[in-house]
Amino acid sequence: MLITYSASSRTFHLAAADVSYVIGLHDKGFPMNLYWGARLTSADLGYLWEDCPLGASFDPQANRYPMEYPTGAWGDHRIPACRIQGAYGDVVTQFLYVSHEILPGKPSLPGLPATYVEDPSEAETLLLNLEDALTGAKVQLSYTIFAATGAIARSVRFENASQEPMRLVEAASASVDLFGTDWELLHLWGGWAIERTPQRLPIPRGETGISSRRGASGHEHNPFAALLRPETTESQGEVYGFSLVYSGSFAIRAGANAYESTRLTLGLNPADFTWLLEPGETFVTPEAVLVYGAQGLNSMSQKFHSLYRSRLCRGVWRDTPRPVLVNNWEATYFGFDEDKLMAIVDRAAEMGIELFVLDDGWFGVRNTDNCSLGDWVVNKKKLPNGLEGLSKKVHAKGLKFGLWFEPEMVSPDSDLYRAHPDWCLHVPGRERTECRQQLILDLSREDVCRYIVDAVSAILSTCGIDYVKWDMNRNFTEAGSALLPPQRQREVSHRYMLGLYRVLEEITSRFPQVLFESCSGGGGRFDPGMLYYMPQTWTSDDTDAMERLKLQYGTSIVYPASSMGAHVSAVPNHQTGRTTSMQTRCDVALGGNYGYELDLSKLSAEDVATAKASIALVKEIRGIVQQGTFTRLVSPFAGNSAAWQFLAPDGSEVVACYFSVLSSPNRSVIRLRLQGLEPQRRYRDLATGRVYDGSVLMGAGLIVPAMQDFSSYVARLRAE
Repeated sequence: MLITYSASSRTFHLAAADVSYVIGLHDKGFPMNLYWGARLTSADLGYLWEDCPLGASFDPQANRYPMEYPTGAWGDHRIPACRIQGAYGDVVTQFLYVSHEILPGKPSLPGLPATYVEDPSEAETLLLNLEDALTGAKVQLSYTIFAATGAIARSVRFENASQEPMRLVEAASASVDLFGTDWELLHLWGGWAIERTPQRLPIPRGETGISSRRGASGHEHNPFAALLRPETTESQGEVYGFSLVYSGSFAIRAGANAYESTRLTLGLNPADFTWLLEPGETFVTPEAVLVYGAQGLNSMSQKFHSLYRSRLCRGVWRDTPRPVLVNNWEATYFGFDEDKLMAIVDRAAEMGIELFVLDDGWFGVRNTDNCSLGDWVVNKKKLPNGLEGLSKKVHAKGLKFGLWFEPEMVSPDSDLYRAHPDWCLHVPGRERTECRQQLILDLSREDVCRYIVDAVSAILSTCGIDYVKWDMNRNFTEAGSALLPPQRQREVSHRYMLGLYRVLEEITSRFPQVLFESCSGGGGRFDPGMLYYMPQTWTSDDTDAMERLKLQYGTSIVYPASSMGAHVSAVPNHQTGRTTSMQTRCDVALGGNYGYELDLSKLSAEDVATAKASIALVKEIRGIVQQGTFTRLVSPFAGNSAAWQFLAPDGSEVVACYFSVLSSPNRSVIRLRLQGLEPQRRYRDLATGRVYDGSVLMGAGLIVPAMQDFSSYVARLRAE
């Protein structure tokens, strides 16, 4: 059993892999987080709070208790996880234990993306039922622990069991109190083209946090944070990871108090959220995934990778090798016709590329980005034979055919907007703020969702589409809905996400053979919620190889390589102006789902030869990249180099990649120490034929040849 309950000590012990999580019930009935960390042989931890010192007479004891789901009641003045406004107008609730259930497997979350199991033996779930007797509010805390990793998935279900309406004004998905105040907070900050940059900062004696109020998870902050010790590195030290399976506005807050306690909560952003619960109604929070790593950041990341790759992503493409693609965007932008596209396709076929993707500009009268979003009708001036004709030509060349959409948006200059001006998010009497000369469709409305499903499905069912790039290029302003009453207008942001999830569920279920990739101004919505519907995301609009080292390294702290779009672009690079060799650009792109963002018909013979060799290599190793164990070796944020490795699922092969950003004269020899190999096993370098013991490769390391600026080195070693 993964979950046990001791009636004598009133404790729940969740134990799997190398992890234990212990919940105790206080004498008054509220649950406490007694322990989370390395696996225990006993969960008899009641002594940890029985002798809690009294402190000052005016300071309630609740400020010292490790609350499992704090409400601000009992005198707990720290960060609350939930607040409910009842009929009296106050937000005081005291949720006490009523009952519990321990279930095999993992229940699904209605209308929300979540991790899952394929067999009940993979996990167990604890349901803690709590109730506030005065208001009639009920809360069910759900905990699923996965046998393979010890990862814990948490969510909360609220129910109004009273006869009066009540309003949720704060509803976090999880809260954790950890002992000690010497923690650091790791999060991933950024902006357009600089997404998911790791930053570590000390937790203050007070509060700190990250959030998005954009209606999307956003470029600036990813819905992830970790608590770790100052001495924790990639390969040693404890780390506690928190990831929210959600694509909208979120908040992660953390703070330390005077009593050697640090609290972290994560969930919906209360600044953009309230939810009216009528009698008998329920509300379920998005899922939070908690991961403990005992051996540094890599140990945490590898658990997230394993879980998200195999038990969050779904469908045919979860385990299927992803095709090598070419996208025409940076090659042509809006200026293309069928002949130009086919010139790229012809060269792609010669090079061994497997998928051609037609990006923005194929519909309506869209020759710039100021019109036609929402009018998903092919532009016959550019494509006289329609999408069907182009698709047939692409398929005849042996390639799959993909297409770009931005279905959540509408241009004011469009037939759709002229017919339905109330279909966008707006507030009556307020200016409708345009970004990129577009507005956002109101996906809290069923009629809008139905239009998107029907319009996209009409294209996918008739035009031979194998791949979809689903873009979303701006964030919320004036987040109001024409159909919701005033008392529900602050529900718009979350209702939008629920509508989007319904749309994605229906479309991806209708077209299971289509490979969907998420995009949002690059990596502005790279989150676990989207991965549930689309197994890969465009990592960033910054396609410069040296910048991609940082982008892919930072993204890998939470997300597997199989989720990252990683493409080779033209030089000088369109974002930075930097020129790097074709070999280096190809080697960097090996770290994700490999593709090209350039005009193949303009490549030199030398670059074509380099690219063809790289494509052949990708086809040999993509199983290792997409399904193997990824380990970060050298951080590009720490100096002028970067390195990582991929280890085959069965340990039979390792691919090690080293990159030089800026070289220096008279440098010492670089020894790249690999990780995770079998010490006694022998590994042959496929390029040189030299054979090494695994212990040697991990201890002494692999010698990296002399390198220049913006250069790369890839080694393949196969076990004998």
